[in-house]
Amino acid sequence: MSITINVYGAEKKCARCVNLPSAWETKEWLEALLNRKYENQPLVFDYIDIEHPKEGHEAFARHMIADDRMYPLVTIDGDVVAEGNPRLKDIYTKIDGLAE
Repeated sequence: MSITINVYGAEKKCARCVNLPSAWETKEWLEALLNRKYENQPLVFDYIDIEHPKEGHEAFARHMIADDRMYPLVTIDGDVVAEGNPRLKDIYTKIDGLAE
């Protein structure tokens, strides 16, 4: 069973995140890192631009904008695990729990 990792963000960085990598860069970094660490676990990665969300992500994108959430925002199987600068420990813990 695959685990879905979504990274939400926008082309323009949020005001509190100007010193962090972009959401796209975060998605690329996590994809490379996690595919190496969990090579036997099928992982599906997606980047969702909150200003132009893909079908099925519109409501969450509107919620992010309305609530002024920090991004990149990372979800794993629908659960938010990181907002702003992602902590790998939290991401590993979530994936390890799902992979069992």
